[in-house]
Amino acid sequence: MVNRRWWDVAAVAVTAVTVILTVIEPPYGPNDWGAWATATAFLAVYFGYLRGRIGSEDAGHHLVGAAVLAVLLGVGTAFDASFATMQTFAYPYIWVTAPSTKRAIVVNVGMALAVSVGYAMHFADDPGTGIVAGISVGTLSLAFSLALGLWITHIAGIGEERARLFDELQAAQGQLAAMHRDAGVVDERARLAREIHDTIAQSLTGLVMVAQRTGTRLAPVDGEAAASARADVELIEQMAREALTEARGLVASLAPVEPGAGLGDALGRLAANFERETGVVVTATTDAAGLSREHEVVLLRSAQEGLANVRKHARAAHASVTVEARDGEIVLTVADDGVGPGTAAPGESGFGLAGIRDRAALVGGTFSIEPGPTGGTVLRVGIPRPASESSPTIEETP
Repeated sequence: MVNRRWWDVAAVAVTAVTVILTVIEPPYGPNDWGAWATATAFLAVYFGYLRGRIGSEDAGHHLVGAAVLAVLLGVGTAFDASFATMQTFAYPYIWVTAPSTKRAIVVNVGMALAVSVGYAMHFADDPGTGIVAGISVGTLSLAFSLALGLWITHIAGIGEERARLFDELQAAQGQLAAMHRDAGVVDERARLAREIHDTIAQSLTGLVMVAQRTGTRLAPVDGEAAASARADVELIEQMAREALTEARGLVASLAPVEPGAGLGDALGRLAANFERETGVVVTATTDAAGLSREHEVVLLRSAQEGLANVRKHARAAHASVTVEARDGEIVLTVADDGVGPGTAAPGESGFGLAGIRDRAALVGGTFSIEPGPTGGTVLRVGIPRPASESSPTIEETP
C-alpha cells in the first residue's frame, strides 16, 4: 500500500523552502507575489490531483501530472529563479508515477526544458545570462535525475527479480516436500505389503498346509471323536484360507503400483496381477490423457480398492476397469459380474469404500456404487476433467 504521508511532507516542505527563499530578500515586488501565487497553486494541484495519482502508473494521468508540474516550474522560475527548488519534488514524483522508464526519461527532458525556459524568461533583461543559467541548471538537474532515477529503477528491478525467484523457490520447495511425502507414503505401503506377505500370509499358508495334513491323517480314523476332530480341522482350514485371502488382498491394495509410465500401464499391471492372484478375468481400458499425477494416483488407488472389494465380496468370474472422459469429467468404472453390492455403503463396514469416497472428494470428485444392469456391482469415481487435455489414447490389457 502506498504511503502518501511522506509525499505530503515533501510537498509542503519544498513549498515552504521556496517561499522562504523569496521572503528573505525584501523588498517584495510583482515577481515575489507571482512566485507565491505559483507555490500556492502547486499545493492546490498536489492535494487536489497529484496526490491521488501516486502509485497509479496510469499513462494518461502521468502525462497530465507531468505537464502541470512543468508549467508550474516554468512559470514559477520565470517569476523567481529560486522556484527551481521545486525540481527536488517534481523529478522524484515523475519517476514514481511513470508507467515505464522510457516515459520517465522523456518527461524528465521536458521538465528540464521547462526550467531552462523559466530561467531565460526570468533573466529576459540579460538574455545571455538567462540562456546560460537555464541550460546549466536544466542540464545538471536532468543529469542528476536520470542518474538517480535509472539507478533506483535498476535496484527496484533487481528486487522484483529476487522476489520472483524467491516465490519460485518456495513453490519448488513445496513441490519437493510433496514429492518427499508421496515417496514416503509409497515406501511405507511397500514396507507394509512386504511385512504382511512375509509374516502373516506365510504363517496362514503354513496353517492351511498343517490343517490339510492333519485332515489327511484323520481320514482313516473311525469314531465319533475322530469325525468331530475332522470337522474342526476343516473349519480351521476354511478360516485360515479366508484369512489368507484377506491378507493377500491387503498386500495387493498396499503394493505401490506407480503411475510413472502412464495410468493405462499402471492399470494394466494391476489387472494382470489381480487376475494371476485370484483367477478373476480382468480387462483394463483407458481412454483419457493429460491427467495430473495427483489425479492419476486418485484413480489408481480407487481402482485398487474397487478390485479389493471384488476379491473380498463379489465372488465374480469377470471384472473390468475403465477410465474414460465424459461430460466434463474423467470417470473410473470398476464393474463385475458377482453377487452385487447389497446394502454396501461407505463407512458401514471397513474403510475401502470410505477411502475411495474421501480420495475423490479431495480433488473435487464424486463417488457412487450401485448394482449393475445385468447383475454384479458397478463402482464409479468421477474427477474434474483437466482444462487442457491432449488427444486421448486407448490402451487395453486383457
